[in-house]
Amino acid sequence: MGGKNKQRTKGNLRPSNSGRAAELLAKEQGTVPGFIGFGTSQSDLGYVPAIQGAEEIDSLVDSDFRMVLRKLSKKDVTTKLKAMQEFGTMCTERDTEIVKGVLPYWPRIFCKISLDHDRRVREATQQAFEKLILKVKKHLAPYLKSLMGYWLMAQCDTYTPAACAAKDAFEAAFPPSKQPEAIAFCKDEITSVLQDHLIKETPDTLSDPQTVAEEEREAKFYRVVTCSLLALKKLLCLLPDNELDSLEEKFKSLLSQNKFWKYGKHSIPQIRSAYFELVSALCERIPQLMKEEASKVSPSVLLSIDDSDPIVCPALWEAVLYTLTTIEDCWLHVNAKKSVFPKLSAVIREGGRGLATVIYPYLLPFISKLPQTITDPKLDFFKNFLTSVVAGLSTERIKTSFSECSAVISAFFECLRFIMQQNLGEEEIEEMLVNDQLIPFIDAVLKDPRLQDGQLFNHLAETLSSWETKANVEKDDKTAHSLDKVLLNFWERLSEICVEKINEPEADVKSVSGVSNLLQVLQKPKSSLKSNKKKVGKVRFTDELPESNKENEKCVSSEGENSEGSELMTEPSLTHNCSDLISPLRKKPLEDLVCKLAMMSFNYVNEQKSEQHLRFLSTLLSSFSSTQVFKMLLGDEKWSIVKAKPLEIARLAQKNPAVRFLYQKLIGWLNEDPRKEAGFLVDILYSALHCCDNNMERKYVLDDLIEGDLKWNSILQVIEKACSSSDKHALVTPWLKGEIVGEKLVTLADHLCNKDLESSVSSESYFSERWALLSLVLSQHIKNDYLIGEVYVERIIVKLHETLSKAKELSEAENNDSSVSFICDVAYNYFSSAKGCLLMPSSEDLLLTLFQLCAQSKEKTHLPDFLICKLKNTWLCGVNLLIHQTGNTYKQSTFLCLSALWLKNQVQSSSLDIKSLQVLLSAVDDLLNTLLESEDTNLLGVYIGSVMPSNSEWEKMRQSLPMQWLHRPLLEGRLSLNYECFKTDFKEQDTKKLPSHLCTSALLSKMILVALKKEIVLENNELEKIIAELLYSLQWYEELDNPPIFLTGFCEMLQKMNITYDNLCGLGNTSGLLQLLFNRSMENGTLWSLIIAKLILSRSVSSDEVKRHYRRKEGFFPLTEGNMHTIQSLCPFLSKEDKKEFIAQCIPPLLAWTKEDLCSTNGGFGHLAIFNSCLQTRSIDDGELLHGILKILISWKKDHEDIFLFSCNLSEVSPEILGVNIEIIRFLSLFLKYCSSPLAESEWDFIMCSMLAWLETTSENHALYSVPLIQLFACVSCGLACELSAFFDSATLDTIGNLPVNLISEWKEFFSQGIHSLLLPLLVTVTGNEDTSETSFQNAMLKPMCETLTYIPKDQLLSQKLPSRLVAGQKTNLPEYLQTLLNTLAPLLLYRARPVQIAVYHMLYKLMPELPQYDQDNLKSYGDEEEEPALSPPAALMSLLRTQEDLLENVLGCIPVGQIVTIKPLSEDFCYVLGYLLTWKLILTFFKAASSQLRALYSMYLRKTKSLNKLLYHLFRLMPENPTYAETAIELSNKDPKTFFTEELQLSIRETATLPYHIPHLACSVYHMTLKDLPAMVRLWWNSSEKRVFNIVDRFTSKYVSNVLSFQEISSVQTSTQLFNGMTVKARATTREVMATYTIEDIVIELIIQLPSNYPLGSITVESGKRVGVAVQQWRNWMLQLSTYLTHQNGSIMEGLALWKNNVDKRFEGVEDCMICFSVIHGFNYSLPKKACRTCKKKFHSACLYKWFTSSNKSTCPLCRETFF
Repeated sequence: MGGKNKQRTKGNLRPSNSGRAAELLAKEQGTVPGFIGFGTSQSDLGYVPAIQGAEEIDSLVDSDFRMVLRKLSKKDVTTKLKAMQEFGTMCTERDTEIVKGVLPYWPRIFCKISLDHDRRVREATQQAFEKLILKVKKHLAPYLKSLMGYWLMAQCDTYTPAACAAKDAFEAAFPPSKQPEAIAFCKDEITSVLQDHLIKETPDTLSDPQTVAEEEREAKFYRVVTCSLLALKKLLCLLPDNELDSLEEKFKSLLSQNKFWKYGKHSIPQIRSAYFELVSALCERIPQLMKEEASKVSPSVLLSIDDSDPIVCPALWEAVLYTLTTIEDCWLHVNAKKSVFPKLSAVIREGGRGLATVIYPYLLPFISKLPQTITDPKLDFFKNFLTSVVAGLSTERIKTSFSECSAVISAFFECLRFIMQQNLGEEEIEEMLVNDQLIPFIDAVLKDPRLQDGQLFNHLAETLSSWETKANVEKDDKTAHSLDKVLLNFWERLSEICVEKINEPEADVKSVSGVSNLLQVLQKPKSSLKSNKKKVGKVRFTDELPESNKENEKCVSSEGENSEGSELMTEPSLTHNCSDLISPLRKKPLEDLVCKLAMMSFNYVNEQKSEQHLRFLSTLLSSFSSTQVFKMLLGDEKWSIVKAKPLEIARLAQKNPAVRFLYQKLIGWLNEDPRKEAGFLVDILYSALHCCDNNMERKYVLDDLIEGDLKWNSILQVIEKACSSSDKHALVTPWLKGEIVGEKLVTLADHLCNKDLESSVSSESYFSERWALLSLVLSQHIKNDYLIGEVYVERIIVKLHETLSKAKELSEAENNDSSVSFICDVAYNYFSSAKGCLLMPSSEDLLLTLFQLCAQSKEKTHLPDFLICKLKNTWLCGVNLLIHQTGNTYKQSTFLCLSALWLKNQVQSSSLDIKSLQVLLSAVDDLLNTLLESEDTNLLGVYIGSVMPSNSEWEKMRQSLPMQWLHRPLLEGRLSLNYECFKTDFKEQDTKKLPSHLCTSALLSKMILVALKKEIVLENNELEKIIAELLYSLQWYEELDNPPIFLTGFCEMLQKMNITYDNLCGLGNTSGLLQLLFNRSMENGTLWSLIIAKLILSRSVSSDEVKRHYRRKEGFFPLTEGNMHTIQSLCPFLSKEDKKEFIAQCIPPLLAWTKEDLCSTNGGFGHLAIFNSCLQTRSIDDGELLHGILKILISWKKDHEDIFLFSCNLSEVSPEILGVNIEIIRFLSLFLKYCSSPLAESEWDFIMCSMLAWLETTSENHALYSVPLIQLFACVSCGLACELSAFFDSATLDTIGNLPVNLISEWKEFFSQGIHSLLLPLLVTVTGNEDTSETSFQNAMLKPMCETLTYIPKDQLLSQKLPSRLVAGQKTNLPEYLQTLLNTLAPLLLYRARPVQIAVYHMLYKLMPELPQYDQDNLKSYGDEEEEPALSPPAALMSLLRTQEDLLENVLGCIPVGQIVTIKPLSEDFCYVLGYLLTWKLILTFFKAASSQLRALYSMYLRKTKSLNKLLYHLFRLMPENPTYAETAIELSNKDPKTFFTEELQLSIRETATLPYHIPHLACSVYHMTLKDLPAMVRLWWNSSEKRVFNIVDRFTSKYVSNVLSFQEISSVQTSTQLFNGMTVKARATTREVMATYTIEDIVIELIIQLPSNYPLGSITVESGKRVGVAVQQWRNWMLQLSTYLTHQNGSIMEGLALWKNNVDKRFEGVEDCMICFSVIHGFNYSLPKKACRTCKKKFHSACLYKWFTSSNKSTCPLCRETFF
């Protein structure tokens, strides 16, 4: 009542509700009014007790129940529904005693709510009631009488779920045996309730008219009436017979009420239906009472006979039959002929008005109950009646519904037989039934095929059979005679209508098929009419089939074109010999009729070639094949013996008219024109064959026909028909198995397979028919046997195989058109149907070829995609068949052995590229997954074993892998070598072919992956071996410097296919893998050692696991290459103790003296290499030990100086000596890096002199760098120079104290000079090579060499004597040596190797600040007269910049500004972008070093060339969206995050981890410099850019750069050492303000310069503070000056203030402003006004005047307008 969502008033604790209103009423009046039925008086409420006093409920009932019962009295449906559900739950959960407390109040609630308007509430009520019953059980008894009437009504509820719930509750209360007893107990109360509902109640008394809508009231009333009627019926049916009498009075009073009888005519169909059901029940249970009321019953029921409502009809007809049976004199009360029969006739004529299935089954009982008096005159009555039935059949509705049609036909024949039986002997009626009813009826049906579905012919056959049987059995001659006469009449008339249908040149197709169907049915006497029940369909999934079923299914169904046919074979086909079983009364007339019709059709075929008649003839002959018919058809024609025919055939033809017919007529028809569906002719052929005496005769005939008379499509049809019917197959089995058919089919296969080689003249269908024939004979099995001889099957398959093998040689276009597609279809059908047959050898060869075609790439096989797909399906089908055979499959199957061998050869032949390998692996995957389905679990393991190469094969494949992988481990010092082993290399032509080792390991890994998923165990440690080889392949790839794209693709392919170490180890048991790897590492070293290191590094294996395998350190000595490599790889993971043990083993051999010992693996070289590996991991902190080894090396130098490669030619040096030198140099580098104790002067001399000598060797032998060990030697010697340079560069005062006295000066004057005088020319020489990639091994020494060059001091750089390199026409103010240096180094910024670019940048960076002074000296030459003077930065850099701009336009030009480009590190583009950004960094450094005046000239040049604009566009493609450092996320959030703008960029040569950030960081750095040093130019560019770019730039700069720059600008003001005479400058960082106070004498001027939030893009605002003693106009001019300078000049605030102060100073000195720019000092070239007008004597700046004259096109003074001289 209150709004649901309203806030309640304060203090109103409960919502307003009707429960409270009732309570108030009770308090006032003392009772609760019982609003049970509106308008009924209180006295009528005996059966619904009203509750007296609400307090009573409160006191007796549990509080929760009380709450629920109150809710049940609400009006809201949802409230009631929820309350009822809650009530049910409480009944289940609470104690019985508590629930029993509710019982006194339940009947009233139940009686009211069980009639509720909402069906959900009614359903919930019954469900709750059931729960209540289950809880209280027999305690319900006292309340039964008040409940039962409503309970019965609820069981008859029109809402089925509610009715079911009520029935469940009833059954829960009373078992079936007790139900009648319970009903009898309450019978009086029930009838009272129901009678009241039927007689007294109205819509308005059942519901309150004020609150319930009229529609709802009516609906409820109609439902209550329906339920009451049905409840009365239920009462009658359930009551025991002995109780019925006591209720007779009550029923009498009900039946005496006219209101009751009106329900029969009620407008609501449910009420009428319930009424008729009640009438039937009354007739059945209280017939006497109904007889008394006959005058009301009869009209009420019989006059409603035309009620065609589907709800009413079944009940009505039941009532009709009950009325006719119960009330014999019912016809006295109705006029049958005027009222009842016309209505009935109308209904029947209209086909039952859609209710034929309901009404028509009642017609026979109805007419059988009609008394003779009513039906007289019989003839007319029955004639009209049957005519009406037939008329009903012609309605459209009946024709379209099979069930209704069947019902009408069934009723027609039932009534016909009944009438015939009743009136046999009465000729008029007999004739009427046959001539006027049956024959016209058949005629009508023959014309309309839709009616033939209604089983008419079967009904007719059954009717005839019943008459024939009766005629034979009947003793009474009269009856038999009458029936004979009827039958004779029938056949005559039937013959007439059949002849009439056939005897037309253009016979109607439907009629002809009707006649043939009719004759077939009449000829089959046994097919008695099946009961027309619906077939019960069951759905069952294939995997649910019981095992036995599956087996049967496999045998029965055969796929391919004839799946339907093969199913038919299980059904019995037409029996030809059933004529013996036909009654003699039917046999003769039927045969006569057939002969007559056959002859007639034959004549039409001969004369008019009518196909329709030929089809009819075929059907007749199939059903009635006998020599008589054939003889009659041939007539008197003589058989002319054709000479070509064999003797047997001639004899047969002479003897058998059927054979004669075959040759004389049928062959001609078959060969006339190839009819599309000539199946009916083949049927005639079978009919003729059926007339032969035995199978041999048939074989003779067919063999003769196939030799020449029959065409292929006819043969196909003959065989198809044989497959579709077992009877037909039996006729032709000897022929099919015979030699002639076999040979003919083999020839056909040969012809078809080679058709591509001939010119294909014939049509597509010509071939497809023949292929279909081949497919049929190969795939069709009958009783697990081939159709034709097995020998011929084998030969056909061989032919198919030969053709497939040639497919590879054809082009794709030829294959598209070839027979491959047909072969696939044939093979597929063959494999999929050969369930029980073992495969023949030839079919396994075919399978292998199919597999090979699918496992090779399209490039090799030239097959189009659709064919590959077909081939795949075909071979999978074949393999599936193969593995389901019993026995040891692998040994028996040649396919499995040969395919394994073929796979092995494929992967080992090194002929596969990635695509081919992918195709191969995909095919193998399919194959293995199919093999998994085999019952033989070992099959897959055996198969993998047969593909697995032997150990020697693996070794051979490993050796054939190119050796470039060694480059990286050698350079990084992970492995040491002292011999040349770089023989194999990638050959140019093989750039796409994968090495065999990779292919084999990928294939086997894929295979074991499939096997492991199914937990198949492999033998002989195959799993470990395969994983080890896979790891070898992957490690080989990983170590390559610049792997070709196809190898990268190979690794990506493995990832996609999940072929990874983790996957394989996760699936299988690989306990022995590590031992296997260790053994191979100790034996061979190289990659095997690196694999172990990789596994430990990737945490796949822990160090402890590795420890188990090297417990005995002695096991590694004496050193072999394998042992040495193993120790070197393990070094990073060993504990310090382990390393100390190894070092202890290494020291003694280092003291060996002979030269050979020094160079051997088990001597100085190997042990020093291990020592270096330990030292590299910083595990030796023993200074004495290191010094000891250094002393050993010095002693080596004394004793064997020829081993040390000082200043010599390396071309004749042995690799052993190179190896030991490399290790010595490595040791010295590591020694410098990690040794902390001071060195003696002699030791320093040894190290530094050796270093310089080795460098000389390196420099002299640059031609030999292609030799790996020499390249390595160059790397380590440059590395040593680099370590020394770094050491002295970072020397502090503390460390210098520990060094010998003269060491630093010696280093600077001699050694450093020596290093750079060798390396700088070497750089120039080396960079002349073509191969420039940083990652290529040939350029490995560039890194250490370039890093060393970055340490070159400026003075040494300037003093370098490089070959002169000057460019003609190059404008320059630089001296020649500097220009040469610039021209030599600058182009190297374009060099495609990062180390070179960075080294050159570092060198030029040192030069840049030196260059502007040369332009400054020549500044005077740029006269004042020149228009907008511009000066180029160094020409060498600018020409380089132009080249780079073109390159970058190609890389970035097409990308919109703001879209971030990620440049792949070390790619070609990376070098272009790096060089470009470094060049700009140099230009900006140069710019910064220049004076304000020069900067203005340079910036003008940059503006003209638009170079800066291009740079800015590129920067916004290169700078990241979020330029923060990756690691800052971890740091505390309260600090400002580090960005690329706050952190300085360290351009390191060796450090490659940060390479991905190099370009973004460098771009940010350049942007930062640009904004800082060229703010005005950037501002100009920004303001002129398009809106999108404008916004991007503004957003980015404000967010990341402005704060940094503002802070730096303010800081530079705060920390500035520049002192102004008479001006103080202060800065406030927080408010971004700079305040300048200028004082001269008494004048005080204060300026405030405010930086914008997007500084430096936005304008700097200049505000005035104090202004004393300066005129306003003058003040404005000065402000404008400063503002203009800061906005348009590329200077800092301090420079701007200095310029402003000069202006003011000059002004106070008396120098007047130039009246063009209103400034004393020119803002651009800083000159004073010098050019004076002769007239007005005012002075102007030269540049200002020039601009004035050019822009105004006049030469007058700006002030006085006189001509200016």
